[in-house]
Amino acid sequence: MRILKETNKIENINHGYLHSRLKSMKENILEIVVGCIVIIIAITFVFFTISSTGIKKKGWYINAEFGNIGGLKVGDDVVIAGIKVGEVLSNKLDSQTFIAIVKLNLEKNISIPDDSIAKISSASLLGGQYVEIIPGASNIMFNEEQTIYNTRDPVSISDLLGQAVFSASN
Repeated sequence: MRILKETNKIENINHGYLHSRLKSMKENILEIVVGCIVIIIAITFVFFTISSTGIKKKGWYINAEFGNIGGLKVGDDVVIAGIKVGEVLSNKLDSQTFIAIVKLNLEKNISIPDDSIAKISSASLLGGQYVEIIPGASNIMFNEEQTIYNTRDPVSISDLLGQAVFSASN
């Protein structure tokens, strides 16, 4: 009888130990599942970020020279007739002429006549910018890496307000 009681005690101890181990394993599995979900979300976020920054080449490149780019940033839109056809790939300053050279990445199916005008416009009053290409009538098209020299710098709203105030006071 005494052996039976000791056996029951051992079984109760083992059962309690197994119960706590099983509970601990369930918590570990939950932590593993949550960790996997977090990793999947992080990988998705990184993939989306890389794909939306336009690291890969999407079409062909053309340059435009401006005297002032007025806050134009890499990734800003390039539009023709209000439709997005590309994005700004880079902005750099020519150290010899002090002219801003903007590299535009355009869709493959877009052809730009060589007498076109590129101008920087404001997207809103909050300051967003985009490059607008106004197509010309020429039958000769720009080739990749050529430069649009016929450009218009952005109009600064603060300069216009300053001029209006100055002219009103005179």
